[in-house]
Amino acid sequence: MPRTVTVRAPGKVNLQLSVGPRREDGYHPLVTVFQAVSLFETVAATARDDEEFTLSVSTGPSLMLDPVVVPLDETNLALRAARAVAERYGITDGIDLEIVKGVPVAGGMAGGSADAAAAVVACAEAWDVGASRKELERICATLGADVPFCLHGHTAVGLGRGDELSPAMTHGEFHWVLATQRIGLSTPGVFAEFDRAVAAGERTVANPAIDDRVMAALMAGDAKRLGEALTNDLQESALRLAPHLDRVLAAAMEAEALGAVVSGSGPTVAALARSRQHALAIAAHLTASDVADHVLTASGPVAGATVLLEQ
Repeated sequence: MPRTVTVRAPGKVNLQLSVGPRREDGYHPLVTVFQAVSLFETVAATARDDEEFTLSVSTGPSLMLDPVVVPLDETNLALRAARAVAERYGITDGIDLEIVKGVPVAGGMAGGSADAAAAVVACAEAWDVGASRKELERICATLGADVPFCLHGHTAVGLGRGDELSPAMTHGEFHWVLATQRIGLSTPGVFAEFDRAVAAGERTVANPAIDDRVMAALMAGDAKRLGEALTNDLQESALRLAPHLDRVLAAAMEAEALGAVVSGSGPTVAALARSRQHALAIAAHLTASDVADHVLTASGPVAGATVLLEQ
């Protein structure tokens, strides 16, 4: 009987995203603080006895999704992840991948990266390659800057392109409201707008550094201080490309969020609440204000890619 392994991996919010000047290779040095939150991508991998790789995508109950925006060809990160595992371990069999999406698509929350991390773990287990977590991390690093974090989860500081990770000491649980939009923002497009603004002298840019306020708030488990410290150097560029996000940020603060920020390259807005009940109240206000296509609540930090089922 073919072996099926089901793995889930979390999306993330950026508590800090500091962007340095564009380098000659086109990349920007980053300092980011990630937190994994309880919105998950679930990937089931079933080993085949031929060489075919297949992919199907459906939507979980927490998320409305237009399937057209999810590529089903070889550009899909989960398929690329499966092929990377096969190449690394000399696997000649194929795999069937079934993805159930629970992270907003093109929302700055690393849904595609979570797919990739879950697929790496699921394929390694389905093919029984005997890989260590360190080996899987190296494969993840070849797939994208956010993929290693989705493998590990929890809260971490990312340097370089965001893929040089170290754990961040965190106490307590943080409660988030995520306001999503059906029309996403392109990460390269947001960075291009950032570079345009720098070249035009509309903003200055310096070498990024870890924000001590963020780290102290996490260590203390102090949601109020963390809300005050949330920062994103890409937010201004995201707002230029999607000005309506200003209304989302304003509505979150009207509901007395502790802080609100565009997550990553957007367009998802993450608002920090005092408690689970406060998160529900903020979500209700955002929904009533009609500023987002969908409003979700989540908590963090949570674990990274985790095997749910083997059969």
